Amino acid sequence: MTVAAPDSTLAAIQKKVRRLTQNTSANLLTDDQLNEYINTFVVYDFPEHLRMFNQHITFTFETNAYQDVYYTDTASYGSASNATANPLYDFQNKYISLNAPVYIGGYNSMFSQSREQFFAIYPMTNSIQSIGQTGNGSKTSFSGNILLINGQTSNSAAVINTQNACIVKNQVLFTSIDINQNSLARQDFPLLDSVTGNPTQWGLLVATNVVPTAPILITAPYNNLATLQANNPSLTFNNIINYTTGDFTVTFNIAPGVGQPVVSQTLIQAMAIPQTMLFYGNQITMRPVPDQSYRVNFEVYMRPTYLMETNQFPQLNEWWQYIAYGAAKKVFEDKLDMDSVNLIMPEFKVQETLVLRRTLVQLNNQRAATIYTEQSGIGGSGWGWGNGTANF
Repeated sequence: MTVAAPDSTLAAIQKKVRRLTQNTSANLLTDDQLNEYINTFVVYDFPEHLRMFNQHITFTFETNAYQDVYYTDTASYGSASNATANPLYDFQNKYISLNAPVYIGGYNSMFSQSREQFFAIYPMTNSIQSIGQTGNGSKTSFSGNILLINGQTSNSAAVINTQNACIVKNQVLFTSIDINQNSLARQDFPLLDSVTGNPTQWGLLVATNVVPTAPILITAPYNNLATLQANNPSLTFNNIINYTTGDFTVTFNIAPGVGQPVVSQTLIQAMAIPQTMLFYGNQITMRPVPDQSYRVNFEVYMRPTYLMETNQFPQLNEWWQYIAYGAAKKVFEDKLDMDSVNLIMPEFKVQETLVLRRTLVQLNNQRAATIYTEQSGIGGSGWGWGNGTANF
């Protein structure tokens, strides 16, 4: 007689939860309610109780030229049609934590979670320059090239500068003063590609008190201002900056006063392979600003996947009883049945210990890395027993 293997599917978890909570009938606890309890525990509670070794994986994405900040939420991508294909789309909900080491283009790179440390190395000092034009009391619109103003050479205003420098997005400000001595200001607001959701080389210059609350998407091609305007007729471009070439047109709602200078405040950065990555505020920032695509990989803890089908197994079959006790605990908590919670807690903790055992044994197989571990070995050099000669 053949004996079936122990069942550890979602169906088995459902059965276990019903027995533990004495909700054996769907009239007492519907399947939809039951599955919600189970998957809430799997997706949200489980990874906070335990960080499992097999949930620790390597995450990879590629940088984009001229883009220093990478978003890990969903709202920042707007309604871009292909945004979900971006590996960083909703990263903050798919993964629990981001850890070193970080490799950029294959190089072991610095990883920081401190803005103070990061910007001490790569200062955010703005270049504050007059654009060389002053107000006359009636003129409201001014044009020029930021990179030329800041001493960067360029073949023409329409050609990318040869110094391999770029204007950092979200760091542009144009200011002046009107006839009544009131400040005038326009800040940049990057425009996103309608397909990828990534920032383009274009940014609107908007009043600082009416910054858009949602991303603005533009349709390609937009290689120059003429094609940008032709392909995006719903937008007006009398306030625009090209972060790549430095060309800009800024239009104030009130004319600067007679003789009042128009001043630009920008952050100009040289582009190269990034050497440092900052993770702060659920954003990834690279320095130097990438001059092309580079592969970036680092370690993350992946959130467990919820169970969708009754014949589906947890990521590891051995988790099934722990999940069942965790779901049962949530059922009792919603009923404020704390006596029953206390009754199942001892076995819940036993199952938690059993589930954690694999991770503990795995981690116990390797000692903690130190500066000395890489020097040990059985070769003929370094620390250890080599060719029979002790190294001192």
